Amino acid sequence: MPTTDTRAASRGRLWLGLLVLYIVWGSTYLGIAVAVETIPPFLMAASRFALAGLVLLTWSVVRARGSFAVPSLREWRDSAIVGALLLGGGMGMVAWGEQTIPSGIAALIIALMPVWVAIFGRLLFGERLPGVAVVGIIVGFVGVGILVGPTIVGETGALDPLGLAALLISPISWTAGSLYASHRATLPDQPLVATGLQMLCGTGVLSVMALLANEPARFDLAVISRESLLALAYLTVIGSLLAFTVYGWLLRVAPLPWIATYAYVNPVVAVILGTAILNEPLDARTLVAGAVIVGAVALIVTARGRMQAPRGATTAQPAARARPEVTAPSTGSG
Repeated sequence: MPTTDTRAASRGRLWLGLLVLYIVWGSTYLGIAVAVETIPPFLMAASRFALAGLVLLTWSVVRARGSFAVPSLREWRDSAIVGALLLGGGMGMVAWGEQTIPSGIAALIIALMPVWVAIFGRLLFGERLPGVAVVGIIVGFVGVGILVGPTIVGETGALDPLGLAALLISPISWTAGSLYASHRATLPDQPLVATGLQMLCGTGVLSVMALLANEPARFDLAVISRESLLALAYLTVIGSLLAFTVYGWLLRVAPLPWIATYAYVNPVVAVILGTAILNEPLDARTLVAGAVIVGAVALIVTARGRMQAPRGATTAQPAARARPEVTAPSTGSG
């Protein structure tokens, strides 16, 4: 049933907002692939989120006009934990993995985040799993098996094992950060401040990861291509700032099931763009695996609306619920 806010927003504006999420967040995998062609992955991600985080916090301070609430030490601590898991383990591993794994395949693997949310939500917080969610979990793992099967048995066409491992770790880390944010963390009440803090804290973790990977020593400004710089700018301005703003607006005016459709549209967009622009191979196995994974995601996203936490469970605070990092099913977005 449409809400009052939904009726206040024209259907055309709602669809335009959804198209922004479909195309922009689906295209971030392509943007990452192009950016890491000549920019070390952890440094690229750190630069992206440092800029976006500073913009969000600066805007929040200016908009508050002297009444800005300085985050407490507890909010800083929890923001650092969430930022480390979401941006360090989540986005950092995506950027690192896409050095060797095609962007479309990366998007399909990352799209399984709802499976991990359902599994860990059940194991850690006792969230009920409807039968359709259980089916979605099983189907999702079958899709991954189809996708990575040749790598496991060492057949021709196998994916890079290290890149694949990074992409499998990414949604698990993202899930841990999302669940901590929504169930345990104390975050600033203002969603933009919460996101900005997490971006800056995540930047620190990504910088440490870059040092451990010896990226500064290998970094050469002269070899950075114009395409990589444009991709970095796109990820920062369009992928993080614009899409986040649109997502926050949609949360206020559109039913959540409408918004959640991007969870299974984004990987399709990513595969199409990777094939059309980067000439990534698209064989029958990838198509079948993609169809299975997207179907699994659709089942999980549909079932999540019927999942109920047990009585007495901690309720997610508004700041966590309003953030795309927490409610978004994939780590390539944002």
